[in-house]
Amino acid sequence: MSKLHRDGVLSARERISRLLDNHTFVEIGALVGENDSVITGYGSVLGRLVFVYAQDSSVSDGFIDERQAKKICSLYDKAMKMGATVVGFLDSKGFKDDRGFSGLGDVFSTMIKASGVIPQVTAIMGECTGASSIIPTLSDFIFTVKDNYKFFLVEPSSDPKENGKKGDTSSKPDNSITHFVCDTEASCISDMIRLIDIIPSNNMEDAPFFGTGDDSSREDEFLNSIVSENLDNLDMERIIKSIGDNGDFIEVQKDFSPEVKEGFIRISGYTVGVIANNSCKLTHHSTGKALRFLSFCDSFNIPVVTLTDVCGFKGGVGQTVLIKSVTKLLAGFNNATCPKINVIVRNGFGTPSLVMNSKATGADIVVAWEGANVSSSENYSDCGVSDAVLKGFVDDVIKPSKTRGYLANVLEMLSTKRDTAPSKKHSSLSL
Repeated sequence: MSKLHRDGVLSARERISRLLDNHTFVEIGALVGENDSVITGYGSVLGRLVFVYAQDSSVSDGFIDERQAKKICSLYDKAMKMGATVVGFLDSKGFKDDRGFSGLGDVFSTMIKASGVIPQVTAIMGECTGASSIIPTLSDFIFTVKDNYKFFLVEPSSDPKENGKKGDTSSKPDNSITHFVCDTEASCISDMIRLIDIIPSNNMEDAPFFGTGDDSSREDEFLNSIVSENLDNLDMERIIKSIGDNGDFIEVQKDFSPEVKEGFIRISGYTVGVIANNSCKLTHHSTGKALRFLSFCDSFNIPVVTLTDVCGFKGGVGQTVLIKSVTKLLAGFNNATCPKINVIVRNGFGTPSLVMNSKATGADIVVAWEGANVSSSENYSDCGVSDAVLKGFVDDVIKPSKTRGYLANVLEMLSTKRDTAPSKKHSSLSL
């Protein structure tokens, strides 16, 4: 144990203990068998019920057999009945035998059924390779510890393109799979607690209200001068923190596709998802990133605020790839039934602005900052915001400094929103 601690690594039980409130852990299935490589149970995180499992690599390298798979599936069944988040600490070399292989398939199936019903959060705390690498990708949020995990489906050295190199792209901070990359296991678990605190426990309840003491009508005069006349990128993080309670912002996938910034804030104590253009050009990566986050927010009815500043698409990728990704984001906003507000902070031109939560694609409210440029055309002439209001592209024009107060009022109005979609099995666009 002391060697693990010197390396900054915690044991499976220590990970559970750090996650849960003191003395709240109740183990389930402890008598299933000796030398069990997975620990399962429940407890509370900041007073809210959470179910947790942790793979123990010190026992048979954490290999999954039929018994461990059944324990994880049973845990999920209880979590779904109770409407509580599931947290998994992953540290395993995969399945042990044919029964373990079948059991892993049962885990996949259970996680898929739980998707959109309860939040699923996983942390890769060691090896997560082979078929086991699918477990985190079926969850909603993936945490990793920098330089202290292995994560791949196919051994990199067995891939001819790798030429025997060690490592893989999935373990890099800017990969498209991981949501949070942390420096240590302790900071990772702290960040997990922070995330769990701001999201709902299931799809039938709202995220918990947290009184922050920050005035909902607070104005920020700095926002009146933040928009420059050139096309340099705006400081979107500064804008996001300005409108959120006490400047708190939980950014998701910070290192991947920085053309979009996204994450959670609170406004007047209520959880809000933010998707902001951090570049005037949309990319296929940024649209995919935004869609994934939007999907989670919509599944759990978290209001989404988009901060729009777009004037085109970025080249450097095949048109087929770009068109597909743009189409999926367009459909995502159109199909989402959660409250949707769009704030055009500088530019909203042509097709890109149509994709970014526009009135035409289902936004409940679209507002533009004074001086914003809005046009259905991608040429930048004749694009005053007043004309956009007359044409119905925009509902209102506001002074930038008043954005927080405006959003607080609109979110209160939309808090009772009910929206039903046509009856169908699912959209074919999701395939």
